[in-house]
Amino acid sequence: MAIKLSVIVITKNEATHIAQCLESVKWADEIIVLDSGSSDETVEICKNFTPHVFETDWQGFGIQKQRALNKATGDWVLSVDADEIITPELRAEIEHAISRNQHDAFLLPRLSSYCGKFIKHGGWYPDYILRLFRRELGNFTDDVIHERIIVEGKIGKLNSPILHDSYTDFSEVLEKVNSYSSLNAQKLFERGVKSSLLKAICRSLWKFIQTYFIKAAFLDGKHGLMLAISSAEGVYYKYLKLLELQNKCG
Repeated sequence: MAIKLSVIVITKNEATHIAQCLESVKWADEIIVLDSGSSDETVEICKNFTPHVFETDWQGFGIQKQRALNKATGDWVLSVDADEIITPELRAEIEHAISRNQHDAFLLPRLSSYCGKFIKHGGWYPDYILRLFRRELGNFTDDVIHERIIVEGKIGKLNSPILHDSYTDFSEVLEKVNSYSSLNAQKLFERGVKSSLLKAICRSLWKFIQTYFIKAAFLDGKHGLMLAISSAEGVYYKYLKLLELQNKCG
């Protein structure tokens, strides 16, 4: 019996990226798209690639991806973000890996771009992420952000990277810094983590040093510097927003 692969994608206002993403995985046996209230053409574009397009509310990344997983029927599942691309080389590796029946899940390297340049340093590459797994053995955590796939079984690694168009331009950088810092602050608040202005400054300064110097983002030129600064900003605003939450509830 042929092994069936399902691809799952969650979306919201991803009209810029989604066609390229779905085009890169149209070879899969099944594509599941779960949208959470797009106001652009995302849903219409997705319907050109798959009949399995569902619309629902938003409960966070982990819950949303689990909802998509629950709709999949394949023996294996490949979880892809709307701004990611599966290359022909990675497709070949995936098909070979799932046919050999030696592992229950695989870590995939990810190569991400920042404002038009693929970043090789600063902790951005190879950035191994678990994305391919036997459907019956994997589940997503319910984290609102930085969700993980929990798999019971043997985990292997593939070599060809997922291509990730993480930040198209600096406007998108600022949007994501604002959005992700809010989500991360809420996550820390729920865990009982405390913040202060000094903590926000020190943590963000350390993030810059770690990214730019220790993890060598300077080797990526001006884009590496931009990345280190925006990463530090994300940490700074995360802890400021956490402090704000503390003050509101204190």
